[in-house]
Amino acid sequence: MLATLAIRDIVLVDRLEIQAAPGLTVLTGETGAGKSILLDALALALGSRGDAALVRAGAAQGQVTAAFEVPPDHPAWQILADSGIAADEDGGDGALILRRIQLADGRTRAFVNDQPVGAQVLRALGRALVEIHGQHDERALVDPAVHRALLDAFGGLDVAQVSVRWQAWRGAAERLDAERAAAARARADIDFLRHAADELALLAPELGEEERLAERRQAMINAEKVAGDLGEAHAAIAGSSSPVPGLAAAIRRLERRAAQVPELVAPAVAALDAALNALAEGRDHLERALRTAAFDPRELERAEERLFALRAAGRKFNVAVDALPALAERFAADLAAIDAGEGRLAALAAEAEAAEAAYRAAAARLSAARVKAARALERAIAAELPDLKLERARFLVPVESDPAAPGPDGIDRVRFEVQTNPGTRPGPLMKIASGGELARFLLALKVALADRGSAPTLVFDEVDTGVGGAVADAIGARLARLGAKVQVLAVTHAPQVAARAANHLLIVKEGIGGEERVATRVSPLGKAARREEIARMLAGAEITAEARAAARRLLQGAA
Repeated sequence: MLATLAIRDIVLVDRLEIQAAPGLTVLTGETGAGKSILLDALALALGSRGDAALVRAGAAQGQVTAAFEVPPDHPAWQILADSGIAADEDGGDGALILRRIQLADGRTRAFVNDQPVGAQVLRALGRALVEIHGQHDERALVDPAVHRALLDAFGGLDVAQVSVRWQAWRGAAERLDAERAAAARARADIDFLRHAADELALLAPELGEEERLAERRQAMINAEKVAGDLGEAHAAIAGSSSPVPGLAAAIRRLERRAAQVPELVAPAVAALDAALNALAEGRDHLERALRTAAFDPRELERAEERLFALRAAGRKFNVAVDALPALAERFAADLAAIDAGEGRLAALAAEAEAAEAAYRAAAARLSAARVKAARALERAIAAELPDLKLERARFLVPVESDPAAPGPDGIDRVRFEVQTNPGTRPGPLMKIASGGELARFLLALKVALADRGSAPTLVFDEVDTGVGGAVADAIGARLARLGAKVQVLAVTHAPQVAARAANHLLIVKEGIGGEERVATRVSPLGKAARREEIARMLAGAEITAEARAAARRLLQGAA
């Protein structure tokens, strides 16, 4: 609920702080005292459109601060969380402080718990915390967009169950649609898939196979190039023209002569013997090289054919050769999916059908409950109308069900209509009811709804205009009943309403600064002052003894 409202430099207000209280609080005062200024200031703090004209003459800016005490389960905290605003930046537990600065150049700045916010966040918080109702109100209860939610709140209906089933149905339907689309795409390509899968299965590519084949192929090609030279070199050393036999015979002849002239023969024998050993070693190297370079020419042919086949498949399917094994697996999986798709489609279709049936059943139950709640709401408001001088009027809550237009809140459209006179056509509140009638219809509706679907603070701006006597007293009684459930602030000119209040604030204008200008002041009234104010409301400018006696009787009757 609203705890305090602090206003600075707004129109006729220089500095003003109002301590709000639970229950019904009335604001009274003579015409022009500034009651509407207080409501305009509160609306500014709640996110209404700013206006440079609100700034007091001579001031650079005006400021309004509204502090609320908010229970932990109130939707306002979720609005804060969604906006990334810390809940406890200012004030204590459960404190929510909205501050709006209106600059003289027309710009405004908004803060929540001393953190800057946009006007949209401020308006969302304002709608959650306060409802303002008056003769020309175009929000809250007259908005058809909220009528269904208000009816659900009045009937205590469980819409969440329908919402859960709606989400389940939507999820099942989306999965079914996705599977159908995938199956349609697969069926369109099934001939290509089968051919490609068969081709890749026959090819059986392996990861890394291209690199291994390329390396082996290059090795065989290089070996083929040097094999001939190795063979010629080996033939030169070990073939028919090899110098080895001649060298060996020469060495044997020289060795036989070595005893005769060793100094001449021994060096030559040693050198030739070394040469013979070197040739033998070279022959061994050449033979090993020839054995290493030897390969089956058909192996090179097979390697080349395999490598070219792999690369041709990569070009055909527009992937790297190393991606062919994964592609083969994907094609095989797609074919398996097509084969198994009919079974999955049937299962998903059954799931979607069951989810829709569950939703339809829950929505039908909700529709029946809404119709029942609508009749109960009509009866509840009908009971309020006679005392509000609307005995010939009717309040109607048509519930239109359209199974072809399902949604998370069911299949119903709900609107509030009124019929002000018998024989006339019912219509929307704003179009059918006059200003005074609208205010009384809204009051009756709020009384019927009590604290269900309501903001914690309700403001009624002169809902008693144009009525008096018993009707004004009936309005006061209903405002007091509302005050037992939620915080109610009412601007009133009716003494019968003022007498019903738990708290009474008097708005006056007084001269300041040597009477050079005036400012609005607000004073809480005690018992005696309150009786005097109600007497003024009854008598006018001159308060008589009869007026004071009448005021006393009103207060006693309301107690």
